[in-house]
Amino acid sequence: MQRMQEALRGEMMREFLAEFMSTYVMMVFGLGSVAQKVLGGSDYGTYLSINLGFGFGVAMGVHVAGGISGAHMNSAITFTSCVLGQMPWKKFPVYAVGQCCGSFLASVTIYGLYYDALMLYTNGNLTVTGPQATAGIFATYPATHMTLWRGFIDEIYLTGILQLCLLAITDKKNSPALQGTHALVIGVLVITIGLSLGMNTGYALNPSRDLPPRIFTSIAGWGNEVFTAADSWWWVPVVAPPLGALLGAIIYLVFVGSSKHPQTRNIEVITPKPRVPQPMKQKVVVSSPPHHTLAPSQSFHSGVDFPQAPAPEPFLVSPPSPSPLSFRSVSPRTKEEEDTFM
Repeated sequence: MQRMQEALRGEMMREFLAEFMSTYVMMVFGLGSVAQKVLGGSDYGTYLSINLGFGFGVAMGVHVAGGISGAHMNSAITFTSCVLGQMPWKKFPVYAVGQCCGSFLASVTIYGLYYDALMLYTNGNLTVTGPQATAGIFATYPATHMTLWRGFIDEIYLTGILQLCLLAITDKKNSPALQGTHALVIGVLVITIGLSLGMNTGYALNPSRDLPPRIFTSIAGWGNEVFTAADSWWWVPVVAPPLGALLGAIIYLVFVGSSKHPQTRNIEVITPKPRVPQPMKQKVVVSSPPHHTLAPSQSFHSGVDFPQAPAPEPFLVSPPSPSPLSFRSVSPRTKEEEDTFM
C-alpha cells in the first residue's frame, strides 16, 4: 500500500493521472452533448449545444489538471510542446497514453449512460452511415460535400488556429488572459471554432479525441466500417492535427512571439554617498633657528645681513564638494506565472 502511494505521488504518475482525468471530463461532456442531440432530437440539443458541451468540457478539464500537467487533453498540443522544447520528449508517451485512456473510458461511459436510448433509436442496428447513423456520436466524420484531402487541409487549418490562439492566450509577454480566466477563455476559443468552422469535418483537432472512441465503436458493435467509411477517413484526425498545431505555433512565434518590443525604462535616482574626508598629512616646515640680535656693543660688521625665515603658511582643509546626482537606467522586472492548457 505504501509503495502504491509513493508511486502515485511521483511526478510522471501525477501528470499521467491529470491528463487522464482532464481528458475524461472533457470527453464526457462533449460526447454527452452529441448523444443528446442525435438520440433526443431538437428537444434535447442543437448544434450550438454540442459546441457548448465541448467548449465548457475543455474549461472544466483545465480546472481539473491545469496546475499539475497543464491539462493538454490533446496529443497534438503535447507533440508541439515537445518539438518547441517546452517539455521533454520522455513525457510525450505519458501524456498521450493518459489522454487516450481518458477518451476511451469517456466513450464507454456515454455508451453505458445512453445505452437504452441508443437501442431505442437504432432498433439495435448500429450503423456508421445512413439516416439512423450513430457512430458520429463518438468519432468525427466529414460532411458529404467534403473530399478526403480537402478535409485533411481543413483539419490542419483548424488545429493551427487553435494552437496559435492558445499561445496568444498564455503568452505573458503579449496580452494573455487575466489570471484565473484561462480555462474560460480557452473554452470560449473551442466554442468559437466549432460555431464558425466546424461544419466540414466536425473539428476533431485532436488525435486523442477521435481515435480512442473510434476504436471503441469498432469493438462495441459498429464494426470495421468506422475505419473504412468516407474513403478511410480515420487517419486524417490522427495525422492532420499535429501538423496543424506545429504550423500554427511556428506562425505565431515568427510573426508575433519572436518580435521584441521596446520596454519602458524607469529612471532611478542614485543618491551619492557622502565622502568622508581623509586626514591629510600636514607638511612640517622646519624653520631655521632664530638669529639673535647682537647688542650694539657686541655687534660686528661682517657686511652680511642675515634674512629672517618666512612665517609658515596656515594649513587649510577645504570641505568636500558635493558630487552631482547620477542616473541609472533600470529595466522593469517581469514576474513569471504559470498556466497552460493543451
